Amino acid sequence: HTEEFKQEAVRIALTSGLPRDRVASDLGIGKSTLGKWVSQYRPSDLVAAPQADLARENERLRLENRVLREEREVLKNRRRLSPPVRGRNGSCYGAVGRVAADGLLEA
Repeated sequence: HTEEFKQEAVRIALTSGLPRDRVASDLGIGKSTLGKWVSQYRPSDLVAAPQADLARENERLRLENRVLREEREVLKNRRRLSPPVRGRNGSCYGAVGRVAADGLLEA
């Protein structure tokens, strides 16, 4: 049997709540064989592989998060350095409107 099959058999034996003789017969192996596999593959060994995958995924997400924060900072700084926008909602429009309202500029 493959290592993957053995690990899956142990996982089923430990988590299904079924008696080990029932799990062994369902899988087509002997009860003593399943018992050896359970002692060979401790639960920590079965959890280690998914935990390693989660650790890699967390590291990837942390890196992606850092890159996105840096990009956001660049965009924020670029917005501060860009010239004022002329147009209806630009900062220049408000100044012209105030000047025109004061009667200093004829529209």
